[in-house]
Amino acid sequence: MIRSLGEKTPKIAATAWVSEAAYVVGDVEIGEYSSIWPGVTIRGDGAKGIVIGNYVNAQEGAVIHGSGLVVEDYVTIGHSVVVHGDRIGEGCLLGNNCTFLHRSTLGKRCLIAANSVVLANTNIPDNSFVTGVPGEIKRTVSEAQIETMKRTALSLVEHAKEFKASGL
Repeated sequence: MIRSLGEKTPKIAATAWVSEAAYVVGDVEIGEYSSIWPGVTIRGDGAKGIVIGNYVNAQEGAVIHGSGLVVEDYVTIGHSVVVHGDRIGEGCLLGNNCTFLHRSTLGKRCLIAANSVVLANTNIPDNSFVTGVPGEIKRTVSEAQIETMKRTALSLVEHAKEFKASGL
């Protein structure tokens, strides 16, 4: 379901796919080949909008909210993830059920482990592997993990094309 809020209407690229069972409202921009899966809520009701880049996938049950939130290209937002931060850098993967709180940023190619919590006012540098509650940087992401994260984002593009072609 795609809804306007006052004068603010979501802008969705023609190549993107938004499930009919997702809820996207307000000042939201979704880029090329991005996919928003069933049960995702994206609520752009802040003073500033939400910008979701190209080749981004937000999987079932994710909640995305914030004012001025930017999700860069090739990001995977796993199942039941809560995103309330300021910036997610290119190529990141947020594992299932993790939480990313307000006034926080993730650098490029960060891997946030499932069930982890990135606390408010936290800035995670590029290539960080974060795990735990609260989330702590454990090490640098490996080249193999970076390749897997990119492959995950691209595989969801292809999967979403199937759903879109089927009229779903």
